[in-house]
Amino acid sequence: MASVYAYAGQRTASGERAQPNGLTAAHRSLPFGTRVRVTNKSNGRSVTVQINDRGSFVRGRVIDLTQAAAHALGFSGLARVTLQAG
Repeated sequence: MASVYAYAGQRTASGERAQPNGLTAAHRSLPFGTRVRVTNKSNGRSVTVQINDRGSFVRGRVIDLTQAAAHALGFSGLARVTLQAG
């Protein structure tokens, strides 16, 4: 599961300022700077994001996406996704 997060101006765990219009994400263990291809299982849409924060800390969620990334995937709130790091 993926969720939407990021509020303008807050600092991420990597020290960057959160940018809701950027294609970034939070993951619990992937190194900062890792690029991840996220695919929405319900509609097949994909986007590549860069990890710059830590999370999600909610059980069952594997990644938190910015509003821009979620919009590119066609969802707001929660979505079932697949991840491909690389």
